[in-house]
Amino acid sequence: MIRMAIANQKGGVGKTTTAINLATALAATGSKVLLIDLDPQGNASTGIGIGVDQRERSTYDLLVDQVPLRECVVPTRIPGLDIVPATVDLSGAEVELVSVENRTERLAAALGQDVGHDICLIDCPPSLGLLTLNALCAADTLLVPLQCEFFALEGLSQLLRTVEQVQQRFNPDLGIIGVALTMFDRRNRLTDQVADDVRSCLGPLVFDAVIPRNVRLSEAPSHGLPALVYDHACAGSRAYMALARELIARLPEARKAA
Repeated sequence: MIRMAIANQKGGVGKTTTAINLATALAATGSKVLLIDLDPQGNASTGIGIGVDQRERSTYDLLVDQVPLRECVVPTRIPGLDIVPATVDLSGAEVELVSVENRTERLAAALGQDVGHDICLIDCPPSLGLLTLNALCAADTLLVPLQCEFFALEGLSQLLRTVEQVQQRFNPDLGIIGVALTMFDRRNRLTDQVADDVRSCLGPLVFDAVIPRNVRLSEAPSHGLPALVYDHACAGSRAYMALARELIARLPEARKAA
């Protein structure tokens, strides 16, 4: 199983939207996909249609109480896509895990129990705390959604420094599969400038597909559906399908690393 963290310590950059729609696209290709909601807000769980009453077990139980993975997995309405949902209890996990031995390895140990999934996507919270550190220690590779706005590069440099520290101390095999530009607005000249700056700095690491600002992408979670299901023809869905095609082309390299 390939394990991919989707992380950026900045909030509101499209991490959850990216996680939900890429998971859906990968499941549509026939892969068995597991989505891990590691954000206490539980937006990935809500956005995929998993109500609070369906979250008897969650990522909190998985990490803190070490409940077996199979007991925490919930099937979604998307064929081939399962999720380990999150509840607000997860907000206390960082404090509870501070004094625990191997606190950075809890998620990696849990995912080691998996059988039957081809790829795991981990939706991280908007911070570089212990939850995100668990994701980076468990992952084979990292996908970074990057909003096309002024402070994007500053936040990215901080994340890359964290990745280097994780590689040196915890997970030497962690790689970066790519950077996805999100919330792109062609009417804003600054957006083009930021995109050009990111591409000049990171080159081929940046995906060609760019995710635009799109009303249908924003509406879809309120219906408990990925945008790819809610409106597969909208500009946002088409962009995520293009991103998924690029991602699939890069996955063999991630599989070799794994």
